[in-house]
Amino acid sequence: MSLRALAVCLSLLAAAPAAANTRVKDLTDFEGTRANALMGYGIVVGLQGTGDSAASLFANRSLAGLLAKLGIVVDPAAVNVTNVAAVMVTSELPPFARVGEALDVTISSIGDSTNLQGGTLLATPLLGVDGEVYALAQGPISIGGFAAGTPQGDRVQQNHLTVARIPRGALVEREFAPILVDRERLRLILHDKDYTTAHRIALGVNRAFGAQLARAADAGTVDVSIPESLRADPVPFFARLEDVRVQPDRAARVVLNERTGTVVIGAEVRIAAVAVTHGNLSIRVATRTAVSQPAPLSETGTTVAFDNDELLVEELRTGPNSSLLVVQGVTVKELVETLNRLGATPRDLIAILQAIRAAGALGAELTVI
Repeated sequence: MSLRALAVCLSLLAAAPAAANTRVKDLTDFEGTRANALMGYGIVVGLQGTGDSAASLFANRSLAGLLAKLGIVVDPAAVNVTNVAAVMVTSELPPFARVGEALDVTISSIGDSTNLQGGTLLATPLLGVDGEVYALAQGPISIGGFAAGTPQGDRVQQNHLTVARIPRGALVEREFAPILVDRERLRLILHDKDYTTAHRIALGVNRAFGAQLARAADAGTVDVSIPESLRADPVPFFARLEDVRVQPDRAARVVLNERTGTVVIGAEVRIAAVAVTHGNLSIRVATRTAVSQPAPLSETGTTVAFDNDELLVEELRTGPNSSLLVVQGVTVKELVETLNRLGATPRDLIAILQAIRAAGALGAELTVI
């Protein structure tokens, strides 16, 4: 991403109205209605010589054990095939999943297999954290890529070859449905912990229902009482609760990705008085005191002193053509626009913002990913 594109994005953000109509369902989760992780150990067969080797031990011993269950006794030491791979199978069991519902599964090699292309996953039980079987996965797998090579060593590869998926490849065998009927209270869990947002959600719910049903317990939790008349059939109440509109409070935050040069900046981020020199750039944010006086012969009004913030960015050069660019204001958006005019790169901006944050002049949380 170029600094010019980043500046345009920031301009659009600044021009957008406040998000006063965000739904409660987009800000919170209902306590207890969450997905549960499933995991199982399985075998992929039908590979074209790209399975686990005999040194891996996983696949050959598992294959011998599977054959024994089918009535074919084979010495595991004598099994030496290269079209079988041992894998871990993972999935998620969503809330309110019913028996027979299909789930997507992910298959990951755990041996020394080099390619899972064209393989078929044999029946694999998927267990929850309690050790119970909740789903059964089986079917042909897809890696979404390929690999080709020549005996001389030439090789072409697309995508990752040792991780695959089976869309709708597992069937639910055991249900996990939270109990909603006859509950007296519902708890909302905020995605982003914030006291202001939690308080606004409670106010919005109480205003929408015309009763004191909600209370912010802390920065991440809002407790909602379910009216007694709706406890036997609470779904309409939950649907109306999800659609309550509030204006969330956004923390000032700057997110930097040094590997890709990506910079994401919130519109609330501001810079205090500071001076930075980076390469051939000199940046200074200064506070200047000005005086406002009433009109001459005015009988009302008083003289007031106030501070004006000023952003100065100078590109240091030698010779008489040195330039000095002055921009009014001290938002990060204006800093980006100014650096864009001077041809700075995103990595320059990352280094500058880190230095400003270290000096205590960046009024935002700086996150490096």
